[in-house]
Order: sequence, then C-alpha cells, then structure tokens
Amino acid sequence: MGFAAIRRLLGIRAFTFKLSLQAKLILSFVFVIFIPVVLFSWYTLNEESTKAMEELTKNSENVLAVEKINIENNVELIGWTDQLALSNREMNNYLQIKQIQDTARVIRIKLDVVNNFQYFLFNNPRIANVRLFTDNPYVNEIWPVILKESRIQNKPWHDEVIKQSGLPWWEIQENVALTDMPSEPSQNEPFMTYLQEFKYADNKHNGILEISMKLSDFFSRTFSSVQDKNSQLIVVARGGQVFSLKASPVFKQHSSEQLMNSVKLTSNTDFEKVHFKVNGQSYLAFQSYIPSIDVHLVNMVSLADTMEGINHSRILYFLLISLLVAFLVLLSYSMQSIILRRLKVLRESMQEVRSGNFNVELPPITGTDEVGELGLHYHKLILKINELIQEQAARQAAGKEAELRALKNQIDSHFLYNTLENVKMLAEIEGQYLISDIMTSLGGMMRYSMEWKQDHVMLSDEIKQVQHFVSVMNIRYDGRLDLRLSIAPECLKQESLKMSLQPAVENAIKHGMSRMHSSDGNLVIMISAVWRDQACVIEITDNGCGIPEEKLGLLNRMLRMEETAYQDVRQLVVRKNNQDSNGIGLRNVDQRLVMSYGTEYGIQIESQEESYTRIIMTLPYRVMEGD
Repeated sequence: MGFAAIRRLLGIRAFTFKLSLQAKLILSFVFVIFIPVVLFSWYTLNEESTKAMEELTKNSENVLAVEKINIENNVELIGWTDQLALSNREMNNYLQIKQIQDTARVIRIKLDVVNNFQYFLFNNPRIANVRLFTDNPYVNEIWPVILKESRIQNKPWHDEVIKQSGLPWWEIQENVALTDMPSEPSQNEPFMTYLQEFKYADNKHNGILEISMKLSDFFSRTFSSVQDKNSQLIVVARGGQVFSLKASPVFKQHSSEQLMNSVKLTSNTDFEKVHFKVNGQSYLAFQSYIPSIDVHLVNMVSLADTMEGINHSRILYFLLISLLVAFLVLLSYSMQSIILRRLKVLRESMQEVRSGNFNVELPPITGTDEVGELGLHYHKLILKINELIQEQAARQAAGKEAELRALKNQIDSHFLYNTLENVKMLAEIEGQYLISDIMTSLGGMMRYSMEWKQDHVMLSDEIKQVQHFVSVMNIRYDGRLDLRLSIAPECLKQESLKMSLQPAVENAIKHGMSRMHSSDGNLVIMISAVWRDQACVIEITDNGCGIPEEKLGLLNRMLRMEETAYQDVRQLVVRKNNQDSNGIGLRNVDQRLVMSYGTEYGIQIESQEESYTRIIMTLPYRVMEGD
C-alpha cells in the first residue's frame, strides 16, 4: 500500500471521528445494509443459476442413461437373434451343401426353417429383417431370408465385415432394401444393421448374416415426440451422419447438423458437457460414446428458456431489494431518535458513577432491544458494585478473624506439644521408659497429622507415622502387634499421599485382631514396597482372620462405586452384620489416589479366610526431593 493511500485512510478515519453519532449511524446503515444486500442478491442469483444448471445437467444425464439402457436392451435382443440364426443346424447344413438340391429339399427348407425365422419376426416386432447372404453356388435363394451374397458385394461395409473375421459389425443404413418389392422395407427409413460373417466348418467364408432394426425402434427415446421441448437426443454415426427428430423445437432456429458442427466429439464413455453459442443462442451438449455400436449419443439442450427464467428472477430480485431498502431507510430514521434519547440517559448516569457516586438513581429505560438490555445490565452492574463493596468489607473482617483463630490454634497446638514433652520428661525421670516411648510416638503422630502443609509426602514419612501408630496401639494389645518392614531403598523417597498408609494398618489391626487364629496370639503386619513396571507397589499384609470370598468381592466393588450406590450397600451391610465394617477408610484413600493419579492407580484387596489379608496400593513412581 502506497503512502498516498495510507494518508487517505487516515483522513477518512479522522473525518468519521468528528461526526456525530447520528451521522455515523446513517453511514453505517449504508454500509451494513447495502453491501450485504448486494452480496446476498448476487449469491442468491448465482445459487439459483447454479441450481438450475445442475438440475438441467441431472435431467440430461438421466435422459442419456435411459436411452443407453434402451440401446443395451436392443443390442442384447439382436445378439440373441444372431445366436438363434447361426445355431440352427438345418439352416447351417443347407448353407454348406456341396451339391445341387432337388425341389423337394428346397421346399422342405422353406417350410421348416425359413418359416421358423418368419415366426420369430412376427413375435419380435422390433426386428425388421433377418437375412443370410451366402456365396455357396449350390444354395437356392429362399426369399426373404436366404439370398445370394452377390446382392451386397457393392455395399461399402461388405469388405469391413469380412475384415472382422466373425466379429460383429454395426452399420446405420439409410436404405436396406434390395429390390422395389412391396415386402421390402421403406426406401427412405434409416436402419441399425447388425452384420456378421459366418463360415464353413473348415473356417472358410460362407456368407454374411444381416439383422436390421428401424432406427426409431433402436433409439426409441431419440425419435420419441414425448420429450422436453428444450432438449433433443441426437445420434451421430461412424461416418459423421446425424440422425434425430427433425421436428423437435430445439432445431427451430438451427438444424441438428449446424449444432453438431460446434460440438467436438470424444471417445469418452462417461457423460461429457459442452457449452457453446450459435448466433448468440446458448446451447448445452451432453455427449457419451457407445463403443459397442460405434456411435455417439448427444443430448442437445437449448438454454433460451433457462436464461429467460434467470433474467426474470434478476429483475424480480432487484425490485424486491429496492422496496426493502426503501422501507429500512424510513424505519431507521424513525428509530434513531428513540435510541439516542435513551443512550443520553445512560451517559449522564455513567458520568455520576465516574465521579464516585455509586448510589445514583438510574431512570427506567424501557424496551427489550439492545439499549433496553444495556440499561438493565448497567442497573444490575451498579447493584453488583455496591454488593461487592459490602462483601469486601465483610471479607476483610472475616480475614482478620481467621488470622486470630489460626494464631489461637497455633498456640493451642504448641501448648499440646509442650505438655506431651513435659509428660515424657517426667516419665523418664521416674524411670517409666514405656510411657516415655508412648509419649514420643503420640507426639510424632499428632505433629505429623496436625501440621498439614501439603498433601504429598515421602513414603519414609508415612512409614514413620505407621511406626508411631503401631507403638501406641501396642499399649492396648499388650505388645501383640509385630510391624515388619521391607522397603526397597529406591522407594524411600517415593511420593505418597499423606495419611494413606495408616487407614490400611488401622483396618488390619481392627479386623485382624478381632478373630486371631495364630498360636501365639500375635498379629504380624508386613509392609513392603517395590518398584514394578514404572509404578511403586506397596503391600500391607497381616496374618489375621482373613475375609470370606463373597465379602471380599463386595469390598473391592465398593471401593469404586458411585456414592449413591455405595451408601445403599453400606446401609445394607450395617443392618445385616450389626457393625460398621464397610471399609470406608480404604474407600476414602482409594478415591484420593484416583483423584491425584488417575483411575489406573489405587487400592485392591486380596485375602484368604483364616490365613491373611493384603492391601495392595499402586502409585506412579515419582521421587520427591527434599522435605
């Protein structure tokens, strides 16, 4: 973009800034209404033209497809007639005789063989003629089926048929009559002729089979008068001859030969479209090559009516758009004064709020349009600002109160720690070392659980907490708890959720000691941790009473149940067993693990009744550095 263009853009921008809002609305209306309307009109007209052409193309392709199906059916009929003619044993024997036949023999051939051919013709009205031309000098002509080949040797296609060596040859002939006899076909009517050489048993030339069908029957839709007046099928023969319904309205201004001079024929068997003009008149030609009979089938479409309809739509759109724009201009001018008056009220109110007066009384702004909605939201905004000011004041007061409460709790916890430490020192002075150890363990437990600075800790910290817990619980169970550890060194700094091991150990003590079956009455709790497949697997195993198989499956399912289903099952278990043994602590730990690491991690319970219970906790292998 040049410097002059940039200057012009900046000048236009500065000019628009100086205009009043009303002038800007008028200018914006011009751009917002006229430009989209013009674009919409252009797009709509273009779409209408495109749809019209697509519909025309689809109809033309359907016409060609239907005619090709008719042609295929006629080719199949003529092929079946060819097989019937050449597969007749008596006819072949007669055509290949080596001696002069008596009159009785010829009469029998006439009555038995030739009459069968004629019967076939009567039952297939589309077949106009079936003739066998032979060069066998011993064969007598039996009119109109068996004839001498000399009658057709001057035909232009005779040598081409011989060159095919038994393959079929299709030819469109203007006249297939051999004489002026009344039984012969019309002299001026074209025929589609199927020609094929037939031979002696020693593969020498014997003659030529000719099967004829009227062109109007072979191309039935092409020569049908019941067609769209704007389209007409045309058949172009091998030599360029054009055949069609001469009386079609499509050829009213230009003949079929004149139109085909503007169409370049191709060997494409699919549908191909050509758009051209002749003396200002637009045409569309849809062509398809039919290799089996070596002809081109063309559907010639006149676009005169289509273009007239498109021009009519353009005029109609222009009139409607003009009326619409005039109506919108009048409506815009009548609405501008109302919109600007309400906006002025909002501007004055905003100026008061800017000066610090948040208790401004906003006059009611009616209406459900954008300006009315803006006034409603602005009113709610003022109320919200006042509400937030009050909430902020209340929040500051609550924050001060929370700080005081936290300070009080901190003082209380330090007082509790100091008290436990004093009890421990008194126990040591009195020689009560067991009480001293218990106080040490209890103080460590309380400090660990109450000082909750983060959710994740090292596994070694969790192990210490479990050791303290077991030490305290041993007072209750007279030292019958035996905690054994087997922690791989690489797992000591494993990241673990805080207070995730103690519920499993507590669960083992609660249920394992209830029905102890070991000989010495001791409960052995084994905690192991290993690194396995990029995961840290922690196992808490006890030699308690174990869990029945049915109850074990229920416990594992309850770990991942939805909350509603879990509460229902829990109430059922409590009523049945008269005790709360539903593993809620393990479920809480499992849910914390799932929320922290994903559904592939968590807890699984294994057990064998009267043998052991094992809690398997799987964590992603993560190493924590520092505290």
